[in-house]
Amino acid sequence: MTTVHEPAATSADLSVWPASATDSPRGNLTVGGVPLVEIADRFGTPVYILDEAEVRDRRRTYRDAFPDAEVLYAAKAFLCRAMVHWAAEEGLGLDVCSAGELELAVTTGFPADRVVLHGNAKSPRDLDTALRLGVGRIVIDSPSEIARLAAAVGPDGHQKVMVRVVPGISAGGHEKIRTGTDDQKFGLSIADGYAQHAIVRILDQPQLELTGLHCHLGSQITSVKPYLAAVRRLVGLMSRLHEQHGLILPELDLGGGHGIAYRSGEPALDLTALAARSGRNWPKPARQPGSPLPRLIIEPGRVIAGPAGIALYRVLAVKHTGGRVFVAVDGGRATTRARPCTASGTPRA
Repeated sequence: MTTVHEPAATSADLSVWPASATDSPRGNLTVGGVPLVEIADRFGTPVYILDEAEVRDRRRTYRDAFPDAEVLYAAKAFLCRAMVHWAAEEGLGLDVCSAGELELAVTTGFPADRVVLHGNAKSPRDLDTALRLGVGRIVIDSPSEIARLAAAVGPDGHQKVMVRVVPGISAGGHEKIRTGTDDQKFGLSIADGYAQHAIVRILDQPQLELTGLHCHLGSQITSVKPYLAAVRRLVGLMSRLHEQHGLILPELDLGGGHGIAYRSGEPALDLTALAARSGRNWPKPARQPGSPLPRLIIEPGRVIAGPAGIALYRVLAVKHTGGRVFVAVDGGRATTRARPCTASGTPRA
């Protein structure tokens, strides 16, 4: 029998572990009431472990905090058939980035019309699969996609689309994961007019129905302020589109990127504050009297899967070199500064 050894007396800080994680004086860690040693023995290591109860609870928290919004689970955080089932059962939609993710969802039984397809470099297979399966909306990320998608849909077809716009807002845990600024590869900039030009081109394609604007500011965002700024800029653009083209868009997608704590004491996004302030400060666009405000869409991913999961490894070697201690494990690269948890994975038989 393989054994995972822990210190004889441990006081592990479980603040960033799944809420169900418990420890004992002998170092017998459990998640969801299941000893990690037993999981390692049964499935081997490395193994990813996800607490279903916490995943469901976090999805319900979003649904309850934003009762009038559409909540899409961002599949790129982690996707397996169990996660698809849980999303469906908790009333969430899905945000996918490839034909593979879309096919996994649909073959699991998830309704394709509750799926949104993203991607800055969608392949012909991605688009063909989305149209064949009847995906709900496709987010257009570049001008070239407009003609390609319109041709794939055909003159007698119909497809709902959104446009990913760049609002010119810097937010995220690191400059490499800040995608709301004008100097990166995703989306179409408001500042230089490319977003507005793409919208006009879409309006000239009768088989494409523009339902709203989409943005994604980045990853690991722990402040509410960038999202409020994005709301103001996107609603401002919607107002100008109404004034110039008589266009009323029913949807506004703020994306995800909600930050979590990887180490004890690190900040995380205050979801309650985001829900309260985004609702209270939602600016009304200059529209005809009686026209409704756009419906909010949000795409939480890491914030649902990350805190509910851990990665379990075996220690293969410990080496003392130059005053430092190196611990070799049978999984991916990690450092002493990294949280021993992952935003993905679940043990499957």
